[in-house]
Amino acid sequence: MKDYFAEQSQEEANKRVRKRKMLDKFFQGAMFLCTIFGIVMLAVLLIYVLQEGLAWLDFDFLTSYPSRFPEQAGLKSAFVGSIWVIGLVALISFPLGVGTALYLEEYADQNSWFFRILKLNIANLAGVPSVVYGLLGLAVFVELLNFGRSILAGAATLSLLILPVIIVAAQEAIKSVPDSLKEGAYALGMTKWQTIKAVVFPYAAPGIFTGVILALSRAMGEAAPLLIIGAAGYVPFLPRGPFDIFTVLPIQIFNWTLRPQSEFHHVASAGIIVLLVVLLTANGIAIILRNKYQKDID
Repeated sequence: MKDYFAEQSQEEANKRVRKRKMLDKFFQGAMFLCTIFGIVMLAVLLIYVLQEGLAWLDFDFLTSYPSRFPEQAGLKSAFVGSIWVIGLVALISFPLGVGTALYLEEYADQNSWFFRILKLNIANLAGVPSVVYGLLGLAVFVELLNFGRSILAGAATLSLLILPVIIVAAQEAIKSVPDSLKEGAYALGMTKWQTIKAVVFPYAAPGIFTGVILALSRAMGEAAPLLIIGAAGYVPFLPRGPFDIFTVLPIQIFNWTLRPQSEFHHVASAGIIVLLVVLLTANGIAIILRNKYQKDID
């Protein structure tokens, strides 16, 4: 009888193992198909954009102002406006995001209720839709602080959008620093700030810079928050300061897609190609910086 029950138990165990293996293979196949579907759709979209826009992409397109004539339309003011906005976003978000991450990981009491609430809210803010940040920017920066519909208002709004992403990325990079390195620095008589400056930040720099540049890339592709705060769809001049009105590449592309003439749709595709090149360049810079600092650490 014992042998019979042992055989039955072994047979049931084998059935469960076979069932788990089948479910594992099914899940693996489903995820593979989802990945292939996403890649194929992305490839189709890229091919369509390239076919529509390459013929319209030339030097004059990059150096001309927007126009109501598609043959004369260009990206000059939108490109310069994007540089203005992203430059200010970097100046605002980098010190605030990295400084917040350093405070949370190195100075804050991680067992306190304040730390737990702050960490939870930062994680939640990273998933808030960008439109909500646009409404916040409109209420605070445009109306309350009276920045107007300016570059500074747009940069401050986008900084709020990417700050949670930068903070989380910087926190993870700082957590990766081995405790033995910090303890060794303390043993040599370094203060906490000297340890952060000479040990923690250099070791965490690859992860921090990667997170910051990827967050800036996201900000560069955002249009909804800037539309809400009142970024212009047509700017026939270059901005001269942070309080000038502005437009950026995504908004200019969006404006062209709304035109009824089919030629403007080709112009919009050319603008998408330029935006893709800029974003890929930013991601390439992130990879180069990460590899460079990683080699220095090794």
